[in-house]
Amino acid sequence: MKENYQIILNKTIEEIQKEGKVPSLLLHSCCAPCSSYVLEYLSEYFDITVFYYNPNISPQEEFQKRVNEQKRLISEMPLGRSVRFIEGNYDSARFFEMAKGLEDVKEGGERCFKCYRLRLEETAKAAREGGFDYFTTTLSISPLKNAQKLNETGKELSNIYDVPYLFSDFKKKEGYKRSCELSEIYGLYRQNYCGCVYSKAEAMARQK
Repeated sequence: MKENYQIILNKTIEEIQKEGKVPSLLLHSCCAPCSSYVLEYLSEYFDITVFYYNPNISPQEEFQKRVNEQKRLISEMPLGRSVRFIEGNYDSARFFEMAKGLEDVKEGGERCFKCYRLRLEETAKAAREGGFDYFTTTLSISPLKNAQKLNETGKELSNIYDVPYLFSDFKKKEGYKRSCELSEIYGLYRQNYCGCVYSKAEAMARQK
């Protein structure tokens, strides 16, 4: 049975508001457009640090372009609380090692699931080392990402690293639509593929 992660998030926020505290959140971001709505939404309730760890992105110039857009959005977007930024290492070799044997799997399959885990595990480690109250990812805002798998992975890693995972499905409440609107407002660079060479090849094939 599939969980409704928006309902779970609503309950978590209600509990936080009752406590009257502002917990710290390490937010893994896949890109500026996807983070836009999440930052607008969660900054009212959390003290957010954006963690940009995406070794799947190729080439490195593309990675840096997306990093710069993330930094620009954080600096330009008016939020209730200031947002900090951590740039993770560009470990492209680590991604390609992970993807071995799965190169021909279509986007949304096992290769993507392993990529979710790669990025979320690095976020969980950083959250534990940084003493954060929660960690989560913006990935669930995309209609192409499996929110069920993301949250299951987050829960597993939460148990391993002893940091609460903030369950969420940010495409709910028209989150994806709002992220598109914010991308227009801030003139954000929106790519037509997730980031890896495999997703880019699929995008190019669709265009043809």
